Amino acid sequence: MRKLYRLILGIVTLATIATTTTSCLEKYPEDAIPADKAINTLEEFDQAAIGLYESFLSGALYSGYLTLLPDIQCDMVHAVNGYTNTYGNIWRWDILATNSEITAVYASLYQTIARANFMLEYAPRVKTTLLTEAEHKHFDQISGEAYFARAMAYSELIKLFCKSYESPEQADKELGVVIVTKYYSDEPMVRSSLQKSYEQVISDLDTAAELMKISGDVALYSSSYFNEYTAYALRARVALYMKDWDAAIEYSSRVIESGYYLLSSATAMYTSNMSYFTYMWQYDDATEIIWKVGFTPNSYGGALGEVFFNYDYSSMKPDYVPSEWVLNLYDVEDLRYGNYFYTYTTGHSHGLTWPLLVKYFGNMNFYNQQILHTSMPKPLRLAEQYLIRAEAYAAMGNYAAAGADIATLRAARYTSYGSSVSMTESSAMTIIEQERIKELYMEGFRLMDLKRWHKGFERKPQTESLEHGSSLKIEADDPRFVWPIPQHELESPGSMIEPNESNK
Repeated sequence: MRKLYRLILGIVTLATIATTTTSCLEKYPEDAIPADKAINTLEEFDQAAIGLYESFLSGALYSGYLTLLPDIQCDMVHAVNGYTNTYGNIWRWDILATNSEITAVYASLYQTIARANFMLEYAPRVKTTLLTEAEHKHFDQISGEAYFARAMAYSELIKLFCKSYESPEQADKELGVVIVTKYYSDEPMVRSSLQKSYEQVISDLDTAAELMKISGDVALYSSSYFNEYTAYALRARVALYMKDWDAAIEYSSRVIESGYYLLSSATAMYTSNMSYFTYMWQYDDATEIIWKVGFTPNSYGGALGEVFFNYDYSSMKPDYVPSEWVLNLYDVEDLRYGNYFYTYTTGHSHGLTWPLLVKYFGNMNFYNQQILHTSMPKPLRLAEQYLIRAEAYAAMGNYAAAGADIATLRAARYTSYGSSVSMTESSAMTIIEQERIKELYMEGFRLMDLKRWHKGFERKPQTESLEHGSSLKIEADDPRFVWPIPQHELESPGSMIEPNESNK
């Protein structure tokens, strides 16, 4: 087990980034270790990888903004009267280039990229010091982790700050992200095309998978480290977003059929009173977790459940509650409902009684140490791989195969379920969309799903929902589905970054 290590590289705080004109893409200051001596040995290379993993602890990423904001922005929750206005501008669709949360996401992702680039820049030096086959294997694994982290960060930037991918021809003409593959570079800050941006992600994932090859009978599930199959899982997601149905099926199948992961059953019991599915959400451990951001009580990120509870050991005063139409999607036998939602009477003056999102109430081990609403993010789960493959099958007209994947997922979630789901050309995408909502609720997928499906949405008021924002209709392809490039990036010295429509 890798030990925690004080990061080799210094971090520019998000507060500093938000109040200066320094670009997020420029390298951040190094600490007291001279740059030319920062990574010389395999041990130092390994220690740098620990810093890379720790960058994912940021509350701007999976334990906070990156996960929550895309769903809060859409039709999944309603702000309630008496809320604290946390993320209020996002919920109201006041999507601005000066928004601090959007800026923090952008900055944190590019900081992760900078860390990966720093490691890869010094990798050749480290390689010359290796003596044994075991050292070479460990070196390859660490290098693969750096490539994967960079691919993961770029894939999220593309998802949020770029338009949806329609075809290679269209993507060649659309703006992508600024691609930086070297830590020390004088290259101009210019956005690549969407096509080239995705090609960079795919190249990094292919390299990562090759370097992180798994051999033998090992336990990979519930890991907080990257491996060959995390690369395949992300590759499947990227293929889905690129409408490359063959690749989406190929890579999701590699994960599904690997034998390393198993859907967590909502009926099979982990203990006498807790199913495997319940255990996954209460203790962040499960056979279907492909990669999670690892937390300890002494080292953890943001609190995903805070805005859904604001529990003070006396009462719960949520900022957001699930939208009624989402709650109504779940069948009576769907055990996800009871694992994701639980009805409470809130501590607001109006005393709203409503199903709250217990999915993120928090890891019970943390809760017992008075660390509230803190769950380990699970950016890659096996359930998503089934949904990816089902959608790809449906897009290719193979409705029987798509229905079989949805049935497999439901069999793990329902009190009982049959062997198939009947799909037709007219019903397939409705079924898949609803299944993605029910399974991936508040995991950060909804904004991208609506964008790539070219669908809008309409919010309608519900009990004690905030007036400003509850009646909201967003048309398909609204420019604000694509987040604006942070203003300080556009104004930083030497920047040639082109804005998005939402910047204007």
